[in-house]
Amino acid sequence: MNEIRYMISDAAKKVDVEAHVLRYWEEELELPIQRNEMGHRYYTEENIERLKKIKEMKDNGFQLKAIKMVLKNGEMSIVSPIESEKEEEEESMDNVTKLTFMLKKMLLEVLEENNAYLIHSMEGELGDRVIKEMNYLFREQEEKEEERYKKLDELIRYYQKEGKEKKEKKEKKRLFSFKKRDSSMK
Repeated sequence: MNEIRYMISDAAKKVDVEAHVLRYWEEELELPIQRNEMGHRYYTEENIERLKKIKEMKDNGFQLKAIKMVLKNGEMSIVSPIESEKEEEEESMDNVTKLTFMLKKMLLEVLEENNAYLIHSMEGELGDRVIKEMNYLFREQEEKEEERYKKLDELIRYYQKEGKEKKEKKEKKRLFSFKKRDSSMK
């Protein structure tokens, strides 16, 4: 395996950046740069190609955080910042739409739970009120009916008494007239 290895100074010249920039990128982007037995960094052709693409993205206005995300996703194709911004904007709009949908769904669930709670609590409260009101109305109706029955009973007794008195008067009258007749016949 005859792989060409470059020291940091040579790699920096090939990428056209300073050596400290390569060390900084390695640390920030968590690049897997190999080291020799003495602990010195060495770069392969593959590493240098990756660093050139990173430099190109940096020159196009990408920040290291964005480059790090691109590296993690394994997509090293160069995209312009405008395309990236459009994609981010579209993704952001998708996220806003999803968030709006989730919030509406959560709000609907909360409202349904609240309505169920209110209905349940009102059923008990209203049920008790309705029962008390109905008991009161039934009692009132019973009292009125009892009053009517008392009046009806009084009327019946009155008419019975009057009828009895009339009967007695008739009987007395008949007896009296019978006595008169009887005494006149004698």
